Amino acid sequence: MAACTVYSTCSVSSPTTTKTHFNFIFHNPRTTTTRNNKNRAAQISCSVTEPQTVVIGLAADSGCGKSTFMRRLTSVFGGAAEPPKGGNPDSNTLISDTTTVICLDDYHSLDRTGRKEKGVTALDPRANDFDLMYEQVKAIKNGVAVEKPIYNHVTGLLDPPELIQPPKILVVEGLHPMYDPRVRELLDFSIYLDISNEVKFAWKIQRDMAERGHSLESIKASIESRKPDFDAYIDPQKQYADAVIEVLPTQLIPGDNEGKVLRVRLIMKEGVKYFSPVYLFDEGSTISWIPCGRKLTCSYPGIKFFYGPDSYYSNEVSVLEMDGQFDRLDELIYVESHLSNLSTKFYGEVTQQMLKHADFPGSSNGTGLFQTIVGLKIRDLYEQIIAEKASAPLEAAKV
Repeated sequence: MAACTVYSTCSVSSPTTTKTHFNFIFHNPRTTTTRNNKNRAAQISCSVTEPQTVVIGLAADSGCGKSTFMRRLTSVFGGAAEPPKGGNPDSNTLISDTTTVICLDDYHSLDRTGRKEKGVTALDPRANDFDLMYEQVKAIKNGVAVEKPIYNHVTGLLDPPELIQPPKILVVEGLHPMYDPRVRELLDFSIYLDISNEVKFAWKIQRDMAERGHSLESIKASIESRKPDFDAYIDPQKQYADAVIEVLPTQLIPGDNEGKVLRVRLIMKEGVKYFSPVYLFDEGSTISWIPCGRKLTCSYPGIKFFYGPDSYYSNEVSVLEMDGQFDRLDELIYVESHLSNLSTKFYGEVTQQMLKHADFPGSSNGTGLFQTIVGLKIRDLYEQIIAEKASAPLEAAKV
């Protein structure tokens, strides 16, 4: 457990305004002896005011589209997400005007060599420092800057830490954002990207065989070596997610195994504060809709939508599904006009966002559509939380 030493002073700037200044030192002993991985203290220093940071968790296996989702999400809030200026060029952090995205790989307690020596993968909880993860996410949520470690994906080593200031929205993405119940409690909203084994295999073949020259046998071996830990530690987290984007093989082409045409399901948990599930036509009904025709151009095998209530890990959920892909994104406005609870600020905002990032992976199918919709819902959730915090002192004054 990370130790914490607190030095507190208080200064009163007016009869009604008090600021408390804290200095935290988190002692973070690292046992692996590698370059830049000595025992060190991660320091925190700031002025604490009313907590304003909203924390979003995004869980998925590697290579499942987390980075694309992050780009879509930060675009909804405006401003491009970029690495910290003047910092480590191998930093995994992305910062925009509103959001800061931190990669939970930075909380690896073992570097690449250490994992190999102990015979564990990065998916194994024993290779990760959940105590430090919890302390630092909690600190940021409470308005406190932290010195976060960096896992260098190029060298496989643990680099010196970087300063992370509390943003308006903190996104923690990676393999384990919902694994530790303490971290899970800090999340204001959580998403799980669930790529089926068939699609994951097809994607990996397309990437590794075409771009990296790997053999089919080596790809199969890589997937199989990770599967036990994925099934044990990563996949179970989806039961805790407020929204799951599930990517499956199409049902429109019998026996298809290429992974080019996809069936994507947006599974939305009912009863989540600040979050109202999106629905098609009539809320709570069961709808099957094939919109292809004069208003929506789509080639074989066409497009099919589904919406209805369901149960997911004993939770009541609403499910919105799209099977197939768009030929023309500008015609998406026709589909958008039949969806409700989108949390858009103007008519056609979903279509505008999709056209803005037409070159992103998944833009022609349900992955891009549902990632965009979830991004808009997160913006709405953030605005509701901030509005509630702002109104709380006013309500208290009336009592």
